[in-house]
Amino acid sequence: MEESENIQFQLTDVLIEQVELFIEQENDKELKALLDEFHYADIAEILDELNLEQAVYVIKLLDSDTTSDILTELDEDNREKVLKSLSAKEIAEEIEELDTDDAADIIAELPEARQQAVIAQIEDEEHKEEIKELLTYDENTAGSLMAKELVKVYETWTVAGCMRRIRGQAEEVTRVHSIYVVNKEEKLIGRLSLKDLIVAKNERKISELVKVNVDSVNVEENVEEVAKIMAKYDLEAIPVVDENKTLLGRITIDDIVDVLKEEAEKDYQMAAGITGDVDSDDTILELTRARLPWLFLGLVGGIGAFLIMEGFEGLFTGKAVILFFFTPLIAAMAGNVGVQSSAIIVQGLANDDVRGSVNSRLIKEMLLAALNGVILALFLFLFVWAFKGELNTALAISVSLVAVIIVAGLIGTFVPLFLNKRGIDPAIATGPFITTSNDILGILLYFWIAKMILGI
Repeated sequence: MEESENIQFQLTDVLIEQVELFIEQENDKELKALLDEFHYADIAEILDELNLEQAVYVIKLLDSDTTSDILTELDEDNREKVLKSLSAKEIAEEIEELDTDDAADIIAELPEARQQAVIAQIEDEEHKEEIKELLTYDENTAGSLMAKELVKVYETWTVAGCMRRIRGQAEEVTRVHSIYVVNKEEKLIGRLSLKDLIVAKNERKISELVKVNVDSVNVEENVEEVAKIMAKYDLEAIPVVDENKTLLGRITIDDIVDVLKEEAEKDYQMAAGITGDVDSDDTILELTRARLPWLFLGLVGGIGAFLIMEGFEGLFTGKAVILFFFTPLIAAMAGNVGVQSSAIIVQGLANDDVRGSVNSRLIKEMLLAALNGVILALFLFLFVWAFKGELNTALAISVSLVAVIIVAGLIGTFVPLFLNKRGIDPAIATGPFITTSNDILGILLYFWIAKMILGI
């Protein structure tokens, strides 16, 4: 057993077949012995590969102490199906084994009537009230993410009295990251170092040991801001307070990792032109709803490009017909440069690294785009001149490329900054929105500049 804990879990077809066989044979003894070897996160991975009936069988077989943790690790869609197959009392038994934040998250996924039925079945009144409190906070706020379990001491206590009392509190806390110190009004004063507590003399007061410089977040703070604070100061946990500085709970790093993962997945989908939270296992209709709006935008953009090209139809005659064949290159360069610029800005906004005025950002991007544009245009100029032997045509295409790259870089920089100022997720600017707008504008600039230089 000790050796197996050091071996990375691997989900194999043989393992799944073994689990399915034990379920089919109703061989509970062998099935429990097999699953006892694995971490609850590994068991959740196994259950994700089983059908609903098999997954429910395993959930009902194992003890609530294990299955409650398994439920938190299950794929969200699979968890929803499993919970539908359990009674309100069975769900309540699982909930009572979880920390309040995880318990509230699971209950929040249930229909409202089902939520009330499950809460009514929770026997621990304190746990019940704490879960109900967490459910009142808006999604994406610190309150919705915090757990009520923490170790709290009063500034008036002595070291000896503190040691006695925190032993009882620590039994309810999975990990003790910090010991928080409050006054008689429950207001957060600071935190207590476990080392200082252990080495201090028994008669010393906690007020003499408290570290008053402690980071905290308001219960209404956005979770993304909480994540930035914890990342900036390398915190494993952060206390949550209300406007009066009353200590309400704490947020731990594992919850923040989940937030960052969800945000990264959302931004990645938005950059790819997918709206809404979807995955590969969703229905065709759900995936269509998520993809179609941006595909339609691309269609509209293509029609716009067609109308622009039709307006410059006179260019596509004689020697200037070569301009037509360079249209995809100009459009592609505009889209690529725009996406590069917007991606850097979006990343900077996410990491809180974008500082200074918008004008300085635009000037920097213009200079960068101009440098890149000139280098690329020089290469393109030599290629067209060598290939066609027409100086004016090579000059028209090359100058157009420089102008298109500069404008695309400015748009890619300005749009995410503008969206962020308006409270709109700037990640939307790294997807088809930027690509399509730059394609259209790039083609328009291309033909307009070419027409001016060639005098057509």
